[in-house]
Amino acid sequence: MRKKLPPLDSLRVVAACIRHGNFSRAAAELGITPTAVSQRMRALEAEMGVELFKRHGPKLTTTDRAKALGQRLEQALSLMHTAVDDCRRVKQPLRVTCAPTFAARWLVPRLATYHSLPGADAIALDNIQAVLPAGSFDVAIRNGVGPWPGYNAVQLMLEQRTPMVSPKWAPGRLTAKALVQIPLIPDPGWSAWFKLAGVANAKPEFVATRFPNYELEAQAAVQGIGAALLSPVLFADLRVQGVLIDPFPWRLEGPGSYWLLWGNESEECHFVRWMKAQFSGLPPGQPQAAEPKRR
Repeated sequence: MRKKLPPLDSLRVVAACIRHGNFSRAAAELGITPTAVSQRMRALEAEMGVELFKRHGPKLTTTDRAKALGQRLEQALSLMHTAVDDCRRVKQPLRVTCAPTFAARWLVPRLATYHSLPGADAIALDNIQAVLPAGSFDVAIRNGVGPWPGYNAVQLMLEQRTPMVSPKWAPGRLTAKALVQIPLIPDPGWSAWFKLAGVANAKPEFVATRFPNYELEAQAAVQGIGAALLSPVLFADLRVQGVLIDPFPWRLEGPGSYWLLWGNESEECHFVRWMKAQFSGLPPGQPQAAEPKRR
């Protein structure tokens, strides 16, 4: 059965005495009196049953056993210091608030790749639609036009939307005029899109249900309920899967953009640098007036 270790504070004192080879210098380092050091060492020697120092009046000689002990104690104390420093340096997860559609369709599918990078931030993701108050997040990805007072802001990409529809509605080539005959999922941008496509005075029919966000609009379109105005970038995977098509070249641009925001007083963290790099090759476009549409 192992004997109980001496008090940690006594081991710290003996390590200093062995390192300096002098009680007075050890006392100065530790901020206690030489007398207190001498008394602590005599008590430790008695407890361990080992002579650590040979005393010759004011002179002190460290025994070989003490030197071996001191070397290993220094290693142990160094490990403890490192462990405490590492514990103090543990970062809290980065609080990221993100527009729901962007989170589901762009960010979440890429998080595994991001977390495989050296130095990646741990992330606590919040994808509610409401814009959270300042101080409740570290980084935000939001749709809007700015300005964003109090924040560093990088425009990631200009919002673009185009009609996307289930293939069942388009067995052949679908024209903009023919789209009028397909039920449309309500969106205030339809009139502008038909004008862009050159269909004057379009009078389409709309489905009875209004959906609170683009994600649900996309799922409704997949189910064949109707055509939806969706981002060809964020919903590209549905096109690749063949469950939706976007047969038209016309893109309704803006008025909003997706923005990356972080506090003016905050450093540019690893996640922010990564996000900027992902969009560095895309022309963000120019921000315009806000559109009263939920994101």
